[in-house]
Amino acid sequence: MTSPGPEGLDARLPSPLQEIEDERFARAGIRLLLKRDDLIHPLLPGNKWRKLTPNLRAAAEQGRTALLTFGGAYSNHLRATAAAGRLLGLSTIGVVRGAELADRPLNPSLTRCAADGMRLTFLDRATYRRKTEPDVLDALRERFGDFFLIPEGGSNALAARGCARLGRELRGAADSVAVACGTGGTLAGLAAGLGATQRAIGFPVLRGDFLERETERLQREAFGARTGHWRLDPRFHCGGYGRTTPELLAFAEDFEARHGVPVERLYVAKMLLGLTTLAAEGAFAPGTTVAAVVTGPPS
Repeated sequence: MTSPGPEGLDARLPSPLQEIEDERFARAGIRLLLKRDDLIHPLLPGNKWRKLTPNLRAAAEQGRTALLTFGGAYSNHLRATAAAGRLLGLSTIGVVRGAELADRPLNPSLTRCAADGMRLTFLDRATYRRKTEPDVLDALRERFGDFFLIPEGGSNALAARGCARLGRELRGAADSVAVACGTGGTLAGLAAGLGATQRAIGFPVLRGDFLERETERLQREAFGARTGHWRLDPRFHCGGYGRTTPELLAFAEDFEARHGVPVERLYVAKMLLGLTTLAAEGAFAPGTTVAAVVTGPPS
């Protein structure tokens, strides 16, 4: 069935649950399910649809016709925002981390953004770190006029409430649910939507210890308090955002060969590697059902 988003962005929801027969989990007595959010929408897959559509509705309610958001040079969020803007007839502005990129040829990700009509501007890294401060936002409004602001990664209270549906779709389906984490919005909503006895595990794809605070902040803004049972396992970022290791790449290739499921390397592969490691460590009791959220397809 489809679920209505803003006109033109209808999605396949609830997304399918696919059972995976994997001996590494079976040996531990664990049943593994994949929550195929990568199949929600061809241009706004997974958590991009869940996070963006509540923001797009809010923009429409406010009469805004321009969207501005932030991201790195390979940001899937920028690509999804540009695609949504094209489909909905909205203008989009992408603020890209790294002023040094302004004079270089666009990479394939930014080329796709530009093809979808996104106006790209580049900030030096020091200014980009201050992107939420009033003087930086005022300068952007002076340059681009009025716009609806969507945070980096699309994560805000609206997005967290949108991702709560993901948790509700998984009620009764699994004991534990795993998701890769970049900015915390998906985990914040997922955990809030799960049932009282379910647990969420977030696997950060960035280095640093900020994500627990950020996820809790998003939950407080969206739901009034820290909500649900969730934790983070920070061991599987593989060097940080956009980084991979030979072990991770080999794992992803092997998983694809075993199960015929395409594995996105920068988020999904890290989450699946983390889950497989936890299964080997005995982190789940025999008889546990674990669901892994496939938040997007390979680029």
